[in-house]
Amino acid sequence: METTKVVAALSALAQDTRLGIFRLLVRTGPSGLSAGLIAKEMGVVASTLSHHLGLLEQAELVQSSRRGRNVIYTTNLEGIRALLTFLIQDCCGGRPELCGDLRTVAFGSAAE
Repeated sequence: METTKVVAALSALAQDTRLGIFRLLVRTGPSGLSAGLIAKEMGVVASTLSHHLGLLEQAELVQSSRRGRNVIYTTNLEGIRALLTFLIQDCCGGRPELCGDLRTVAFGSAAE
């Protein structure tokens, strides 16, 4: 992942509402949520929500798809995986045994 994309992703998450939206979508899983349900859950007006979702989407942390009349937002697992990989790829100076379960927590048992 390019450094500019990492900075954009971290910048997008460095705001209370966007971090809350991101965590809500992570909890929701692959089924995602409509913009209306996200707005209701977060207590955010539609225009403000649209701005926040746009920034999260530009940062490749969430993605949207149309289902009938609704736009459904889900986490972008590829974008999240790329960000996590970038953040821990050089963990512990090439001595992964010092990282403990960090890789397992981030990537599951397949990372071992």
